[in-house]
Amino acid sequence: MLGFRNALLAGVVALAGLAHAQSVTDELSNGEVRKVDKENARITLKHGPLNNLDMPGMTMVFKVGDDAMLDAVQAGDKVRFRAEMVDGKIVVTKMEAVR
Repeated sequence: MLGFRNALLAGVVALAGLAHAQSVTDELSNGEVRKVDKENARITLKHGPLNNLDMPGMTMVFKVGDDAMLDAVQAGDKVRFRAEMVDGKIVVTKMEAVR
């Protein structure tokens, strides 16, 4: 019985860890659009911490994964976004305007 209880407890702990990892992976960061550069598929964001990249808040230029993201925002807009390391560069992979 003790073996079953330990196995069950280990399973619960593993699932909790997986749920936490998933929430960090899907986490969106807050930002403000400073500049949209459609010609070069780049966006300048003043952002809060990017926890998934262990990066503090700052203002920086990002490449975007999908050029269509730039059509939905303009300078001054508040956004929530996800940035990820892609081929050695930080890329915005998801972005939504905050209304």
